[in-house]
Amino acid sequence: MDFPAPLVPGRLIQRYKRFLADVALDTGGTITAHCPNTGSMLGCADPGSRVWLHHAPSPTRKYAYSWELTELPDGTGVGINTHRSNALVQEAIDHDRIAALRGYDLIRAEAKYGHESSRIDFLLQGGGKPDCYVEVKNVTAAVTDGIALFPDTVSERATKHLRELMAMVGAGHRAVLVFCVQRGDAQEVRPADAFDPLYGRTLREALSAGVEAIAWRAVVTPERVELRTEIPVVCP
Repeated sequence: MDFPAPLVPGRLIQRYKRFLADVALDTGGTITAHCPNTGSMLGCADPGSRVWLHHAPSPTRKYAYSWELTELPDGTGVGINTHRSNALVQEAIDHDRIAALRGYDLIRAEAKYGHESSRIDFLLQGGGKPDCYVEVKNVTAAVTDGIALFPDTVSERATKHLRELMAMVGAGHRAVLVFCVQRGDAQEVRPADAFDPLYGRTLREALSAGVEAIAWRAVVTPERVELRTEIPVVCP
């Protein structure tokens, strides 16, 4: 996925109120940018970090800048915009990059399903296969020894989605959880039991019930983000 326009570099001053960030631009001046990430952004929002912003002024937008990337001290890029994850996974599906999701004739986005008023990120159908319900989760949490974690804060919504996926498997369908890892230093994904123990327990229950979990790692640069490498999901 190429960014539609060159990103604007700067240094993070602070992130606050979850959705806002003050940034000192390389070109001079300080702006307030929208932060499209509701999580804690552990390890991705340290003051002084090099960041990259999307600039899209519009009369309908309160903030002309949106925070897209953080560059870690070792140069690793992290895509913090959770709204990009579905597009990244769809691009990978469209290019037959994800072997586990090949062979379907139709892909539907945001289809209503389940008993808890949910919408599935993607519903794959056709090809002589059972319907496949695909839920995408964006992973940005700080890693230690190559371990990426999800979620980075308590997420009742993510746990609800696991219950819905289990119900789909119980109804004879296929259900796949895709961790979209927008950082190039991750070697595996694990549930963040210390942040949300209920999610960790529910994920293990879902895997035992037949829900599949896969993780794909992106290459993140100021020019583009692309899912390229499958990495393991580990639930010790």
